[in-house]
Amino acid sequence: MNVSVAEAKAKFSELIKRAEAGEEITVTRHGKAVARVMPPEPEPALLPRIGALKGKIWIADDFDEPLDDFKEYMT
Repeated sequence: MNVSVAEAKAKFSELIKRAEAGEEITVTRHGKAVARVMPPEPEPALLPRIGALKGKIWIADDFDEPLDDFKEYMT
């Protein structure tokens, strides 16, 4: 939907309601787009709870041991 600046000023509350409903409104001045009123992006999903991945991740007992290729540099 395109509206002029004057129309947007006069019908601002209505435009906000339309944006809340998912519509994107382009505000124009002399036929050129100058602004957009659009719905916000969805809220990001909440982070998983602590322990949600228990039993799903495996770490080797020697995960922090140097790799064989680097052992000579470690001495």
